Amino acid sequence: MALDSLDSSGLKLLNFKPSRTSGQSDEATVFATNEGLQKLQDKVTAFQTENRTKEDGSLKAPPNARLVLGIEAITEAALRSLWRSDQARFPEQNTVAQWEVWIWPDSETSFREAAQQLNIPLSHETLKFREDTVVVATCTQEQLAKLVSGRGEVKSLAVLATLPSFFDDLLPEEQPVWVSSLMERTEFSVDPRPVYITLMDTGVSRSHPLIQPVLAQADRCAARPEWSVEDNIGHGTKMAGLAVYGDLTVPLQAGMPISISHRLESAKIFPDAAQNDYELLGAITEKAVQTAEVEGVRRRIFSLSSTTEQDTPHDGAPTSWSSALDKISFGAGEWGGQGRLVAVSVGNTEQSEFNTVDYLGVCDAPMHEIESPAQAWNSIAVGAFTEKATLAEPLDGVPYAPVGDLSPSSRTSSWDSTWPLKPEVVLEGGNWWHSGHFPPMKHSDLELLTTHHNFPQRSFCTAGQTSAATALSSRQLAILWSENPNFWPETVRGLYVLSASWTPQMLSHLPAKPNKGDFRLLFKRYGYGVPNLERARRSAANSLALVVQDSIVPYARSTKAGAKNIVNNELKLFELPWPQQTLRSLGNTYVTLRVALSSFILPNPAEASRGKKYLYASHNLRFKLNRPDENTQQFLARISDETGEEEDSQVADDSPDGWTFGANRRDVGSLHIDELKCRASDLARRNLIAVHPVAGWWKSSKVIKQNPPSVRFSLIVEISAGPVEVDLYTEVATAIAVDVAV
Repeated sequence: MALDSLDSSGLKLLNFKPSRTSGQSDEATVFATNEGLQKLQDKVTAFQTENRTKEDGSLKAPPNARLVLGIEAITEAALRSLWRSDQARFPEQNTVAQWEVWIWPDSETSFREAAQQLNIPLSHETLKFREDTVVVATCTQEQLAKLVSGRGEVKSLAVLATLPSFFDDLLPEEQPVWVSSLMERTEFSVDPRPVYITLMDTGVSRSHPLIQPVLAQADRCAARPEWSVEDNIGHGTKMAGLAVYGDLTVPLQAGMPISISHRLESAKIFPDAAQNDYELLGAITEKAVQTAEVEGVRRRIFSLSSTTEQDTPHDGAPTSWSSALDKISFGAGEWGGQGRLVAVSVGNTEQSEFNTVDYLGVCDAPMHEIESPAQAWNSIAVGAFTEKATLAEPLDGVPYAPVGDLSPSSRTSSWDSTWPLKPEVVLEGGNWWHSGHFPPMKHSDLELLTTHHNFPQRSFCTAGQTSAATALSSRQLAILWSENPNFWPETVRGLYVLSASWTPQMLSHLPAKPNKGDFRLLFKRYGYGVPNLERARRSAANSLALVVQDSIVPYARSTKAGAKNIVNNELKLFELPWPQQTLRSLGNTYVTLRVALSSFILPNPAEASRGKKYLYASHNLRFKLNRPDENTQQFLARISDETGEEEDSQVADDSPDGWTFGANRRDVGSLHIDELKCRASDLARRNLIAVHPVAGWWKSSKVIKQNPPSVRFSLIVEISAGPVEVDLYTEVATAIAVDVAV
């Protein structure tokens, strides 16, 4: 075949399969536009009809002879034409299967958008090679055919090739070969101010070659000086591998170099024997933070994959341990310092309790409520979902959890108002296998591959549950913060959680036309959904993100003569540089506005504060957006009225304000997120956003004297036009550049 001619002029060569036996033909699969088909037909016609002669008058080979003579037949390609694995393993019709989809590296974004429109779940993890990107699609033949048809992104399809069990089952002497291969392709970049993931766990072993470059000997400590800093249990080293590399099955297979820019610290909070007393958990965590910070000021993400069931259920109210985390996050000193970013797991279910096919009912039961300290206001609570549903070797049964839904190991919240929404996000935590017997079984292929603490006896092992999800989340936070060194911890938290969204499987639990109350179930299980690191890292051409980092003095003594009471003091008003011309040109096209307001509070865990959000938090902030054609005076007057109503009673959650989630789910905790879908022309007239205080325990106490405390906040505003091809970014960037120049 003339393969070069099959990869030009409107034709794109997707794959080529040479014949393996005599008598069979080579086979090439080509994507052709209408223009490409016409050009191919013209070339065949020219070969048939045009006669060419040499200078001596003899016949010359017809035009396009090499191309046409190399083609025996042209047929319309089916999915099997793209299949690169053994034909015997091609998924059966009408069966939901997991497909490796090999696409062009520059087409991932458009391919994901197309899959989303067809409600086909794609893996959040991608495998990248020099000329290929591999994603996993979970769907039937028919669904995949609709996705592939008419698109040129897909080069080939395959069965899931290498699963965790392949590496985990290797002989001990074989595993280091793969470690060495990965080390050769890994660049540990030199950052003068790297981000550190501080693992508060069982310690971390430095014997593993994949861990040594990112963990200095001096960066291992323990909450108590009599404890060893070694990991004699193994859990901390498992989390270390995931925090640095993610699921190791991905980088071990990839042919591309990888770069690691963040580093590790280990702050051991568990003795090698026995357990910490419940009443000491908060104090030990504080001591671990203080001991780690002896090394100096660093950008740190404290990763805590430990919880306790000794204070469950608590319906979201603070505990001593969660209050300690809030105090740690708020910062040092009487009124706080620079703040600390903390990721904490929500705790794991009891596998022995699962005796029904309805696993979500078990996860939602009070006995599997989120454990302490995951209800901390300032921390990012991490739950688990799963995309793992395939075993390397056939086994009777089915995956226990559907792809894209809650991992069976993940706990859920029992509350949906007053206290913060928990978890905020969910990441991969693995799955179980159900063969008709209970309880369901665990399997290494349904977990994540990571580092073993007994290297060189073992290089790899598997991990799962919400601990693994928390380590993955810490890694993503570190990548995001490394690329944005001027961001505050409050900003990183807000931007990261704002990037999350629910999978199609999660959304399937909603009615066709959900109201605000229907989202309650999703928040209790999945928080805001699965974070999208790429979305958090950049704004695409048809979306726009604005970030404000500012401070506010929420309360002060009244300035009225003779008054001694403390009142709401300051309001911050921002005029948003909307791309008004572009928005007006879209007319009735719907756009999505997403807003996140992030601030760290100082806790007051006194018994009188339990059940009263205005007495637990030092301050509470809210954001408001003006309505179409509402001028500044009208807007500020409405804020004043609504602020008084909120502090007196619960805000009605069914108000027709256009916001998707509503006040009951938005105005809790110290991270507030909501989205608004409206006509572009209406959004062009809604360009004022305010940040203002409501009640907090600072307002009702005697702490405010001559110098009322100031608190930091981050406000993130994102506009997206969805699949509409429009550039929202350029007009705003130009306007901001002009303002700066003036």
